[in-house]
Amino acid sequence: YGYAQCLYFGDGVPQDDNEAVRYYRLAADQGYAPAQHGLAQCLLSGKGLPRDDNEAARYYRLAADQGDARGQYGYAQCLYFGDGVPQDDNEAVRYYRLA
Repeated sequence: YGYAQCLYFGDGVPQDDNEAVRYYRLAADQGYAPAQHGLAQCLLSGKGLPRDDNEAARYYRLAADQGDARGQYGYAQCLYFGDGVPQDDNEAVRYYRLA
């Protein structure tokens, strides 16, 4: 995850979105909530891979369910705007409050 952050922001290494996504995914798929949030951001913005709202919402939800505040906020945004999940104001408010 740390190396993914360096690649994403170009901190000490050349900035490389594609490689950042690869390392985010490695950590995210091992259940690391901050990496799930980072991967979700890339998926939602299409940075380093094709945009995929459904996968973005799924990774935000995985992070949110582990109590990650940024994941909770990201998932709330998905719910509020209907990005990758059915739009649901009530559920969005619940996740905003958790964050």
